[in-house]
Amino acid sequence: MADTRRQLRSGTVALGGVGLLAVALTACSSDPDKRCVDRDSYTATKGYQVVADKNCKSVSTVNGAYYYGGKKKGAWVTGGSFTKSSKKSGSSSTSGGSGGVDRGGFGSDSGSGGKGSSGG
Repeated sequence: MADTRRQLRSGTVALGGVGLLAVALTACSSDPDKRCVDRDSYTATKGYQVVADKNCKSVSTVNGAYYYGGKKKGAWVTGGSFTKSSKKSGSSSTSGGSGGVDRGGFGSDSGSGGKGSSGG
């Protein structure tokens, strides 16, 4: 009986630790290429000037906005966008369809063999 309780506790600790690790990794890797820049500082050769994050989080004298992607050179960044890109796969299609995945199965009307048919 004591061995069973000890095993359950160690399993709970291990699973809890894995969950905390997953949360920590997700939080750290959410937006590694997000930078606060001054919108009014753009030049064709340098791009936008990177400023402190506080300029994007509150009202300040700097016209701050988050800039996603691009390459940073010193205090300047270029080649990115002010809109956060959605990294979805399967959005393009060469067959002229909707670009999504066609999922038939039980109860779907997408098959040609009748209701619930999987076509084979």
